[in-house]
Amino acid sequence: MKKQFTPKEKASIALEAIRGVKTVSQIASENQIHPVAVGMWKKQLLEGLPKVFTEKQERDDKQKTIDELYRLVGQRDAELSWLKKKLEPFNTP
Repeated sequence: MKKQFTPKEKASIALEAIRGVKTVSQIASENQIHPVAVGMWKKQLLEGLPKVFTEKQERDDKQKTIDELYRLVGQRDAELSWLKKKLEPFNTP
């Protein structure tokens, strides 16, 4: 039966391959997997690393937009309440 590796385990193995202290074959042998799998995980990790930094920036930008929208909604609510209060005298029958 094939062992299923968690994403954390795959990342650890790929990181070990990137460090280059051991050969891909040594890492594969120690973890009882095929060297091709180690190479694929290493490639995936290297390709995914830039996303770590861009996704944080995107989250920050989205949060700023959300904060600004909440501020505007709050401002509109306050303005609407003020207008309703000022128009009360004109609504009495």
